[in-house]
Amino acid sequence: MIALVIAIHVTICVVLTVVVLLQQGKGADVGAVFGGSSQTVFGSSGAGNLLTRVTSGLAVAFFATSMFLAYASTKHVTSSIFDKSSRSAAPSKAAPAKPAPAPAPAGGGFPGEEPFGAPPAESVPGK
Repeated sequence: MIALVIAIHVTICVVLTVVVLLQQGKGADVGAVFGGSSQTVFGSSGAGNLLTRVTSGLAVAFFATSMFLAYASTKHVTSSIFDKSSRSAAPSKAAPAKPAPAPAPAGGGFPGEEPFGAPPAESVPGK
């Protein structure tokens, strides 16, 4: 059932795109004023009314299939991410918590350079 609705939905999308691209723009008549030929597929009066009705019908069908697919997708959810994370986030009593490591002293980061605020190398015994 879902596969059939998806196929119809994709077909509606493609046909709707083609119908919208077939429609004449509002500024298309300006080209005919300056010597351009008025070549239209649907005659001199155009098919504005027909294409507008087809576009409206396809838009309604597109929204209907979109809503059906959105509703159908909620029925397939069996679990939530939050259900899984709440079980794994509970601390286990078997392992004790480890203390956080002490922060390293700030330094320039260059080899041989003493950290900021550390005593000079000459006053440190054993160096």
